[in-house]
Amino acid sequence: MTIEWLLMLHIAVLGYWLGSELVINSTYRYVCYAAEMPFVDRSRLMDHVMHVDQHVRYALVLQASLGTALLALYGYVPGHDTVAIIAGVVGVIWLAFVEAVHQLRHKPIGKRLAAIDRGSRYLMLAVLVLIAFGLLGADWELPGWMRWKLGLYAGVIASGVGIRFALISHFRTWAIMAAEGPTDATNRVIRQTYVRATAVLVLLWVFIAALVYFSVVKPG
Repeated sequence: MTIEWLLMLHIAVLGYWLGSELVINSTYRYVCYAAEMPFVDRSRLMDHVMHVDQHVRYALVLQASLGTALLALYGYVPGHDTVAIIAGVVGVIWLAFVEAVHQLRHKPIGKRLAAIDRGSRYLMLAVLVLIAFGLLGADWELPGWMRWKLGLYAGVIASGVGIRFALISHFRTWAIMAAEGPTDATNRVIRQTYVRATAVLVLLWVFIAALVYFSVVKPG
C-alpha cells in the first residue's frame, strides 16, 4: 500500500511542477513586457515571481526523494525500506535547506547558501548521468527504460541550470533599472532575456514529456 501512495504522490508532484512552471513563466512574461507599469509595481510583481519559483524547487526535491524511495521499494536499487526511509529523511532536510536559501537570500550568508544549493544540483546531475550510463550501479536491477528516465531527469535539472544562466542578464539589468530607472534599452534586454529563458524552459518541458513517455510505455 505504501508503494501505491508514494507512486500517486510522485505523479501528483509532476503536475504540481508543471503548473508552477506555467504560472512562473506567464507572470514573468507580464513583468518583462509591462514597460508602461510603474517600476515599483513591476519590482513587487517580480518579487512575487521569485516566491512562486520556490514551488519548482520544492517539486524537484520531492521528485528526487519520492523517486529514490520508489526505486528502493520496487527493488531497482539495493536497500529497500532502509533506503526509502533515508530518502524521506534527506528529502525533509533538503526541503528545509531550500526554504532557508530563499528566506536568507538577502542576508550575508545568502550567497554561500546559494552556492551550496547550486553545488548540490550539479552533484545530483552528475550522479544521475553516471547511473543512466551504467557507470554507477552497473549491477543494480535497473531496466533500460528506467536508466533512460534517470538520464532524462538529468536533462530536466540541466535545463533548470540553463534557465538560471539565461537569467543572469535579467538580474544585472534589473539592478540597473532599480538604480537608474527603466529605459527602452534596458526593457529590450529584459524582453530578450525572457525569450532566451523561455526557450530553455521549452526544452525542459520536452525532457519531462519524454520522461513521462518512458514511465508509461516502459519500452524494451
